[in-house]
Amino acid sequence: MTRKLDTARREFLKKTGLAAAAAGTGALAAPAVHAAGRPIKWRLQTYAGPALAENVIKPSIDKFNKIANGEMVIELYTSDQLVPTNELFRAMQRGTIDAVQSDDDSINAPVDVSIFGGYFPLALRYSLDVPTLFEQYGLRKIWEEAYGEVEGVTWLGAGAWDPCNFATKKPIRSLKDLKGLRIFTFPTAGKFLKQFGVVPVTLPWEDVEVALQTGELDGITWSGITEDYTVGWADVTKYYLTNNISGAWIGSYFANSERWKELPEHLKTLFNVCMDSSHYHRLYWYWWGEAHYRVTGGKLELTTIPSEEWKTVEDAAQKFWDDVAKTSPRRAKVVKIIREYNDVMRKAGPPYRY
Repeated sequence: MTRKLDTARREFLKKTGLAAAAAGTGALAAPAVHAAGRPIKWRLQTYAGPALAENVIKPSIDKFNKIANGEMVIELYTSDQLVPTNELFRAMQRGTIDAVQSDDDSINAPVDVSIFGGYFPLALRYSLDVPTLFEQYGLRKIWEEAYGEVEGVTWLGAGAWDPCNFATKKPIRSLKDLKGLRIFTFPTAGKFLKQFGVVPVTLPWEDVEVALQTGELDGITWSGITEDYTVGWADVTKYYLTNNISGAWIGSYFANSERWKELPEHLKTLFNVCMDSSHYHRLYWYWWGEAHYRVTGGKLELTTIPSEEWKTVEDAAQKFWDDVAKTSPRRAKVVKIIREYNDVMRKAGPPYRY
């Protein structure tokens, strides 16, 4: 797999002019202007590896290419295949990648709301919390405002993915069991978990399974149980902690602003519809998988930290929110909305909150 990815990167560098940039030109080549009558071509890279991409994005891209009927073709690339995930924002900004599916946090988006992308600790309970916050509680407007201040990249919309749980080689039944664990996780989640003794480790996505086998990693806090089984991590870990640090991942679609502006309105609309189709597919796929694999998976033993002890984590999350809110007025606004939303959910009672 690594050789294939390296070969793909080399070919990409040749085609886009990145090889010249690496040699010291300092400039990244933008895609060539499309000749009249030829299909518009985009390169879209997702955060997800090949097995995961089959469910989180590929069906919607296949639909787009079919419905576009030759007017436009989107080439889909998986995690780190052309550009390392943490460099995706800059590559997209310069035009070497036309579009991206990822969370703001992992691609180092230079906006203050990026800290909320991915897994913001204990902010969400269920996947439906994400679209509700964006479409009914004003987060869409805030994200559009934030990305409107950055040149070269247009934020297109956010959706929900799976929760964030620990899958490890050693059982976790108490907070003390977290101490010293080398864990692959997201940037903000890693910062939060450090206070409990977790050692966050950054690796290319495709190297995680091998790192678990060799002992470089003790576990992952990157997904829910659906992904653990889908991508093979359930084969190299033994335990799954049912307490999660977030009930859903906030992921987004982004595009190079010039490429987006160049699209005719009907293709913009088609992209947005297919993006919504992707959001819908994930809602039921993850909802099914998180229950199905807990009950019938058979590979991972479930463990739980007692609720009275887990409250320590929940209280720490509130302090984390307070600290984040102090860093910018817009972050403070997002934290306020998240608090108000969760207060409404608690007051509404079951099935919103138990």
